[in-house]
Amino acid sequence: MTVKSLQAGFPGLVLLSGFAALMMPAQAQVYPVKPIRMIAPYPPGGTSDVMARIVALKLSDSLGKQVIVDNRPGAAGNLGHEIAARAPADGYTLLLTSGGAMVTNAFLYKRLGFDPFRDFSPIAIVATAAPMMVINPSVPARTVQEFIALARAKPGEFNFGSGGVGTTSHIVGEVFKAATGINIVHVPYKGGGLAVIDLVGGQIPLSFADMVPSVPQVKAGRLRALAVTTPQRAPVLPDVPTMSEAGVDAPFPGQWWAVIAPRHTSRAVIAQLNQRIGEFMRSPEMQERLGAMGAFPAHTSPEQVTEVMVQGTRQMAAVVKTAGIKPE
Repeated sequence: MTVKSLQAGFPGLVLLSGFAALMMPAQAQVYPVKPIRMIAPYPPGGTSDVMARIVALKLSDSLGKQVIVDNRPGAAGNLGHEIAARAPADGYTLLLTSGGAMVTNAFLYKRLGFDPFRDFSPIAIVATAAPMMVINPSVPARTVQEFIALARAKPGEFNFGSGGVGTTSHIVGEVFKAATGINIVHVPYKGGGLAVIDLVGGQIPLSFADMVPSVPQVKAGRLRALAVTTPQRAPVLPDVPTMSEAGVDAPFPGQWWAVIAPRHTSRAVIAQLNQRIGEFMRSPEMQERLGAMGAFPAHTSPEQVTEVMVQGTRQMAAVVKTAGIKPE
């Protein structure tokens, strides 16, 4: 499932499960000797925060030293990335990044404060997922087409919340607008979890939300799922159609999360962390745990993180042009 889900989102990518077997220099065996900080560049409660805490806990167990999650939200993840880029490259600062921050933000912000390709040493992609279209049950629509009809009848009256400008949920909403020709208004939040909270509360009617915070709300009946943006239906919500099945065929971007470190972190440390991550991300426990949240565990080589970024940059250039999104 892991290999197929990642390859489905990024055609041509070949996962190297054998990377974990790379020989590591003897000095890497003494690492770590103190706690490690893992920066989560988004607020608590969102998908990136949940991913960071899962990975940090498993790394703590594997390394025998505590990995502490440090939430540094701001500017759609840019603040946390800038902090990580300036941290010492000693292996004691890691960053749980995402495709939104490492790829999309370059098209949405005139100044990032970091260079995605030059300021970091990739370690591994750890998970993939995609948003789904969810509405508050008070909205009288049970299908995507019914919502489109409502929005066309009331242009500009429906808002959609996202985790912030440049997040995948925002881009998916803009692609949906361009594909359907409807006028819905973007409302950015300081994190996807906050948008889902307001969606449940009825402050906004719609979101193209990450599945991690929204699946429990759908299962509890507090939100209604209309479609997933993955190529296939999500096993955790098998009755929810894909966007294509719902009649909207558009290049919806997916999401991925990766662990990275400041540039010039030693290759020995990178190799050790990659090996440890691979050991637990390939476990049945992680398959079940992430699958229940609507995500798929993954494990790549460091080089494949860069390959996915390059491919994503090409794809996002086309998506941003189609949606007419301008940098701020």
